[in-house]
Amino acid sequence: MLKLFQYMKPYRTAVIFVLLFTFFQCLSDLYLPTLMADIVDIGIVKGDVPYIWSVGGFMLLVTAGGMVCSIAASYLASKSATGFGRILRGRVFSHVENFTLQEFDKIGTASLITRTTNDITQVQQVTIMILRMMAIAPMMCIGGIVMAVSRDPGLTTVLLIVLPILALAIFIIAKKGIPLFKAIQIKIDTLSRVLRENLTGMRVIRSFNRMDHETVRFNDANEDLTATSIKVNKIMGAMMPVMMLVMNFATLAIVWFGGLRIDTGHMKVGDLMAFLQYAMMIMFSLIMLSVMFVMIPRAQASAVRINEVLNMIPEIHDPKQPRNTGIQTGSIEFQDVTFYYPGAEEPAISDISFQAGPGEITAIIGGTGSGKSTLISLIPRFYDVTSGRILVNGTDIRDLMQEDLRNRIGFVPQKALLFTGTIAENIRYGKEDATDEEIQHAAKVAQAADFISSMEGGYDAEISQGGSNVSGGQKQRLSIARALVRRPEIYVFDDSFSALDFKTDANLRAALREETTEATVLIVAQRVSTVMDADRIIVLEQGRIAGMGTHGELMASSDVYREIVTSQLSEEEIA
Repeated sequence: MLKLFQYMKPYRTAVIFVLLFTFFQCLSDLYLPTLMADIVDIGIVKGDVPYIWSVGGFMLLVTAGGMVCSIAASYLASKSATGFGRILRGRVFSHVENFTLQEFDKIGTASLITRTTNDITQVQQVTIMILRMMAIAPMMCIGGIVMAVSRDPGLTTVLLIVLPILALAIFIIAKKGIPLFKAIQIKIDTLSRVLRENLTGMRVIRSFNRMDHETVRFNDANEDLTATSIKVNKIMGAMMPVMMLVMNFATLAIVWFGGLRIDTGHMKVGDLMAFLQYAMMIMFSLIMLSVMFVMIPRAQASAVRINEVLNMIPEIHDPKQPRNTGIQTGSIEFQDVTFYYPGAEEPAISDISFQAGPGEITAIIGGTGSGKSTLISLIPRFYDVTSGRILVNGTDIRDLMQEDLRNRIGFVPQKALLFTGTIAENIRYGKEDATDEEIQHAAKVAQAADFISSMEGGYDAEISQGGSNVSGGQKQRLSIARALVRRPEIYVFDDSFSALDFKTDANLRAALREETTEATVLIVAQRVSTVMDADRIIVLEQGRIAGMGTHGELMASSDVYREIVTSQLSEEEIA
């Protein structure tokens, strides 16, 4: 956890003042029992009322000063800790944005959400406690011991017996509880994953009447987390009763032996009262430390998980000496490209070679699992090739800055994703400074203008979370408009027409051909009708190219392509 405190540098001055105010608060608390002892031994015993009033008034001033210091220290500690949490969340978020799909697959989306929210909150809360309790507890303990010894060295023998017992109890309880805190965070991840799958997949769950099954899944994860939490709370809950038991026995011992020393004339009544208060301060300081022992292990488990994210180096990174692509044409070339997913024994695609130039439409077709989406995911470097090269404008994409490469690409994913906001904001996501005219033109080309105009508010109509208030075909058309508005050199459509009817599909392809005359277009599709008019059709089978050419050429030369065509079209349509 200490490694994370580097992000508190902007609050160094505030932390110094927290420690300073805490020190003065501690001095105030330590001075009050001495003043009270003087009132008893001098004012009350001798009947000196003016002395009682003067010292009592001074006690009020000391108390007020301690209160002001306590408030100031609490305010600065809270401000520093919450600012630290804000910086840490921002740092984790910006780092995660650089992750490749491999890192997301390795950690998991649900776990990343938990680490960015729950784990950082745990560290933030403990930081507040460290700045307050961890600072004041040692001061109070050491100062209490010094002041207690100054009052009566003989009576401190009781403390020499009590303090080791307290320390041993704290150590034993904390040792049993610490391993469970890490388990709790893992179980929170599991619960978050189950809940996320349940909420995002509600339509599927209801359509298959699997509500009872999902309820059982959630209850299992929930009960597992609850059982572990109860177990650790039982262990940690034993700490306070043990502390109070030892404190009460210590109080009895101090009063008993202190009374005997008063009888023998070795101690005054006021000194006994002050000693008792100093003993309580020492005990309470140890209780503060015990509370920290409860919180710190859980925060440490969270800090380890946060550091795991921050220390994870993305597999894909920018080159140290990036190159320029030369003439900006948008040409793409695959040279003997092979790719393995992490941990896979067989390649997803093998020995892929082809060229695609501006003004051309290259279509990729094949059966499920043939490697179509994998192939085009390599172009924007969502993954890096295992062997071979991908060239854009004659330059290996690994020699380009990722931002520069992706600025050249208009990518439409297989699963259309919309963000919360207006339709215009979703289309403008492809180009921040797009004008209203550019947005409307992109929507018109994407065949989205008609349904947008029918919505209340038109381009200012709100899109709900995940685009749940529009149909699948409408989401696809808005995703296509988002890519069109940036007017890139390369368009990549990953099965982006699957939810469209045949008429809309045909109209969209015709509009795209006119719109992308100077750009390179790659289309992944399942429908033969979508790819028939392409300048080049690549047929994939089990990750390899099984045929390449125009529709007519492939019908004559590729058995795989003919099988796909005959499975979708009638003899009349083929003819």
